[in-house]
Parts: sequence; structure tokens; C-alpha cells
Amino acid sequence: KTSTKSLMRDVVIAMMPAVIVSVLCYGWSELLVLGVSVASCVLLEYLITKYMLNKPCTVGDMSAVVTGILLALNLPASTPWWVVFIGAVVAIGVAKMTFGGLGQNLFNPAIVGRVFLLISFPTYMTDWTRPQGFIGGGIDALSGATPLGAVKEGGIAAIESLDYSDMLFYNIGGSAGELSAIALLIGFAYLLIRRVIKPYITCSIIATVAVFSGIFWAINPAEYTDPVFNILTGGLLLGAIFMATDYVTSPMSNVGGIIFGVGIGIITMLIRYFGAYPEGMSFAILIMNSVVPLINKWCHAKKYGR
Repeated sequence: KTSTKSLMRDVVIAMMPAVIVSVLCYGWSELLVLGVSVASCVLLEYLITKYMLNKPCTVGDMSAVVTGILLALNLPASTPWWVVFIGAVVAIGVAKMTFGGLGQNLFNPAIVGRVFLLISFPTYMTDWTRPQGFIGGGIDALSGATPLGAVKEGGIAAIESLDYSDMLFYNIGGSAGELSAIALLIGFAYLLIRRVIKPYITCSIIATVAVFSGIFWAINPAEYTDPVFNILTGGLLLGAIFMATDYVTSPMSNVGGIIFGVGIGIITMLIRYFGAYPEGMSFAILIMNSVVPLINKWCHAKKYGR
């Protein structure tokens, strides 16, 4: 009874807690980003399949909707609509349909769109001004930066007043999908219950980040952030739950999934601690996406009868 459409529908349902929190906190501006992103992704896939590829329309499988929501959750709520549209063009037109559509793309489309925008429009992509939301005026940002950005600029002292409960329930600064770790974990639980994904990739990413950051934090807690901070901040949970587990761009075996997750965790922390960007989750997933064919070659089930 499982179909592509049913799987994508479950992913959309799992993202709803994060979507609801983002809309409540950011208000109309986040609704605009979501609307433009989803509508653009669906429309572009329809036009490309119908008029460029001359194939049956594939928008009914809801994969374009998933890409649109993920792209929106990876953007600041203040992103201009035309920047969101460009991200959708790159995500659907370049990262997905250029390869032949769903099932053939090497890289996660939403992450490709997000990284393209981050490199091309850094001013818009790092504008963490908190607009008026539906549940009050929002909470104050950390000097206009995300917690990871504050650490990168001012060190550990910049987050001394940060309460971890804020990051768990109502994060300070960041993309729309980073607001609430609880909302993301609710979605993760739903996907596990519905057996849409297996826990190996997500858990291996989180465990690797915890071990890696724990070692550095134990060596020098005055310079390096602790494991809880690294798990709850940035796009780690969003990426580990909804993007690294993408069927098309992740390994097919459980062992391969663990290797994939460990690689993502290590690269993420290397970028966070030693790279120019405060966040490294998107880059880590893209890098490991490119390694998936090799992982599938190394880690695969024995052929029947051999």
C-alpha cells in the first residue's frame, strides 16, 4: 500500500509542528516565504515535466511540496519573495529535474537551493531580524545573530546568558525551521512510528556530533561549545531528521546509513569549529550525498543465491 505519494504525505505531516511554530513566531512574513516556496516548486516541476521533458506530470507525488516546505524552513523569515523563487528554481530546475526528476537526483534539492542562496545572497540569508509574529513580538535575537553565529564572532562569552530551555522549546535566531527542537523531534517520532524512515542516519549524526563536540569541550570548555548546545542549535536536527534521511540521496543499507551519518556529523563539527561559516550542516549533507554511490558499492546486501 506504500506509494511515493503516501510517503511524501507523511513527511509533510511530520513537518507540520515545525511549520506551525515558525508561522506563529514569525507571522505573515513566514507565511509568504512558505507560500512562494511551495507554489514555485510545484509550478516549476509542472512546467518542466510538461514542456521541457515531455513527460507525464509528477507534481501529484507531492515531492515538490516537500522540497518547497524544506526550502522555506531553511530560509530566514525575512527573505524577499524573489530570492525564495530563485532558490526554488535552483532546487527543482537544477538539482532535481536536470538529473531526470525524483529518484535520479544525486543531491538533496532543498539543500542545493539553500546553499546556492547562501553563497549568492549572503546578506539576505544572514538577516536574522525577528519580525512580528502571531504570538507576541517574538523574543530578542542574540545581537542579531544566531547562537552559532554569536559563538563564531564573540566566543563562548557571547552565549553565557543563553538558556538551553529556549533552544529546546523556542530557539533564539536562525532559519524558520530551527525555532523549536521539540517540534522537530515530534516530527521525527511520527516518521519512526509510520516507518517512513529508520533511525540509523539521524541517530548516528546526533551521536557523532555529541562525541566530537564532547571531546573538544572536555579538552577546552572555554573555547569549544558543549554537546547539548551543538545538538539543539542551528539546522542540525532539521537536517538530520528531514534532509539527510531523503531516500534518493542517502545510502540503501543500514551500515551505509551509519557511515553516512558519521561523515555528516564529523564534517558539520569541523566546519562549526574551524570553518568560516558558523553552520556546516547543509555543506556536510551535500558532501556526503556525493559519497553515497561509493557507500552503496561498499555496503550492500548479498545478491539472492550468492
